[in-house]
Amino acid sequence: MSEPTKTPFYERHLEHKGKMVDYSGWNLPVQFEGIIAEVLQTRRQAALFDVSHMGEVLVKGKGALAFLQRVLTNNIAALQDNRIMYSPLCYPDGGTVDDILVYRYDEASYLLVVNAGNAGKDYEWFKENLSGEAELENISPQTAQLALQGPKSAAILKAVTGAPVEGLRYYHFLPRAEVAGVDCIVSRTGYTGEDGFELYCRNEDALKLWDGLWEAGKPHGLAPVGLGARDVLRLEAGLPLYGHELSTELSPLEAGLGRFVSFAKETAFIGREALMRKKEEGLKKKLAGIEMLGRGIPREGYPVKTGEGEIGWVSSGTYSPTLDKSVAMVFLDPREAVAGKEVSVVIRKKEYPAKVVKIPFYRRG
Repeated sequence: MSEPTKTPFYERHLEHKGKMVDYSGWNLPVQFEGIIAEVLQTRRQAALFDVSHMGEVLVKGKGALAFLQRVLTNNIAALQDNRIMYSPLCYPDGGTVDDILVYRYDEASYLLVVNAGNAGKDYEWFKENLSGEAELENISPQTAQLALQGPKSAAILKAVTGAPVEGLRYYHFLPRAEVAGVDCIVSRTGYTGEDGFELYCRNEDALKLWDGLWEAGKPHGLAPVGLGARDVLRLEAGLPLYGHELSTELSPLEAGLGRFVSFAKETAFIGREALMRKKEEGLKKKLAGIEMLGRGIPREGYPVKTGEGEIGWVSSGTYSPTLDKSVAMVFLDPREAVAGKEVSVVIRKKEYPAKVVKIPFYRRG
């Protein structure tokens, strides 16, 4: 069995006493100070995440847009230069290959950011479905990525760049910006539900970027944050995670992502017919939120019940430090997915009361 891959920031994680784990074949910190403290740190001040395990693929050429329109469910033709779009990509049966971000440089040049565990699979899927005048380049091996998140993130970034980052709007990006003396792509995006930025640079410049942000962040209480808190933060914000809310068996429609599926676009995307059938026939399950009414922490796979019997299961669940209560995303029979409905979660053969609530659980501001 091969050793997990180290990111360019590995030594910095050790310096900050990060607890390292193997995550999707990468050696990454699951926590530093502790998950609860790191969640609150991100919500209240600023956090620095190593997300170099994410995959990056360039798509170029005259046929780039046509290719993306065919493999992605969202309408990429509506995307403008220097903007970003979220989109699932599906198999012919409507199951989900992955959910990704698309950065548009111009009509013939795009950057795709894919999930770590799916990077290899996604790239092969893109290659299998490549046609026309489009070219693919997997730049993941030479690319490092940091996420700077939290209410103090703009002030920190502004201190190390002359680029107009403060005025950068959500889901917009700067194709080239010098940050702490390093050439970067800077986007106003994140996976935490907070304001923040994601920065991409070459591996060889990665430590210089980290160190520059770290020095600038000291007056603002910047801290390194691990995978554990990142997962809690995304759950609080109601953001899906592949393998939990999306999978080969779970479509974007069942995951509540219908707004990112464009049945109206001219190009017939892969999976369109299957998704249209699901929509017309009615979904058999629907993503909803629940919050626990007392003790008990809901975890992935736990059954959800009413007096009539089992009505669904937990896809992601945890204790929320921000809300000081336990919450979960669950797949329910659509007739039961009604806000305010009382249900129970089966934890170690005992039922604990909960109620159905709207997602997201947390919304900043």
